Amino acid sequence: MTKPRKPRGPYRKSAERREQILQAAYEAIDEHGERASLQDIADRVGVTQPALTYYFPTRDDLLLAVLERRDAMGKATAAAVSTEHTMIDGMVASARHTTDHPGLAKLYVTLSAAATDPASPAYDHFRNRYRTLADEVTRDFATQQRLGEMRDDAPAEHLARALLAVLDGLQIQWMHDPTVDIATIAETFTRLLTGPGATTSGARAEPPTG
Repeated sequence: MTKPRKPRGPYRKSAERREQILQAAYEAIDEHGERASLQDIADRVGVTQPALTYYFPTRDDLLLAVLERRDAMGKATAAAVSTEHTMIDGMVASARHTTDHPGLAKLYVTLSAAATDPASPAYDHFRNRYRTLADEVTRDFATQQRLGEMRDDAPAEHLARALLAVLDGLQIQWMHDPTVDIATIAETFTRLLTGPGATTSGARAEPPTG
């Protein structure tokens, strides 16, 4: 089987420079949030501000690329834990990844709020992000329902959307009050889905009596 060729010459250098800029932006925003300046990012890489626009034509392009990297790293963190442990462990790890990177969390909340306006440059990014995440979690939950590992008295899609809403809501509460332990609360919520209240083999939970 022929191995894919790696970019060579100027194409490889261009890809490397783009990666350097993206990583510098990720680190600057992690430290300073959306207040991180393009000049700071350019200085970290050793290029001029105009040079940044060759790789990221607008500030919004760069910020969205940083959010995509944040999502990818958060998923990788959760997946690594879930492989060895459980979905709950993965969700807790993802929540802790959020609190470990407050500047990136603030950028996410700020842009996601602005993206509710269809005219926002981030509108398509967040709409597609939520659709993709909801589909992925729904498929995972549906599988767990079939295996009897998750409550099945509600559609998997509804449970998936509820989980995403809880995680986003906890993130906002934590930004207002850093004492909110979003990882522990996320664990509490996921246990409501997979703990003693879970039903199996299509059985429906009966309401409590007395």
